[in-house]
Amino acid sequence: MDNVEEIRRTVAEAKGITEFQRRVYMALLDVPRGETISYGELARRIGCGSAQAVGQALRKNPFAPDVPCHRVIAADGAIGGFHGKRAGEMIEKKRRLLEEEAAATKRNGLL
Repeated sequence: MDNVEEIRRTVAEAKGITEFQRRVYMALLDVPRGETISYGELARRIGCGSAQAVGQALRKNPFAPDVPCHRVIAADGAIGGFHGKRAGEMIEKKRRLLEEEAAATKRNGLL
């Protein structure tokens, strides 16, 4: 899905996710393409004190890549996890997604 409003409606109406997950996914839709946010900052934006809880919600993200969990990184700038993995193929996929978004954003004059 390319339309953020359509994605928001899909998340808002989704069955099978918790209200906490819904808040995490909705807040993540505010992070622009080519940018990142830390787990802790995303937690603060939704009024949660636990970056780990946000990570667990993202681990279960059924809307990826439309709800772009790859844009969430560790507070120290490290890449963090992806689909429950902290190393290997999934982390390389996250790195590629971030690099592709940044490159596309720069080409379009948005950075």
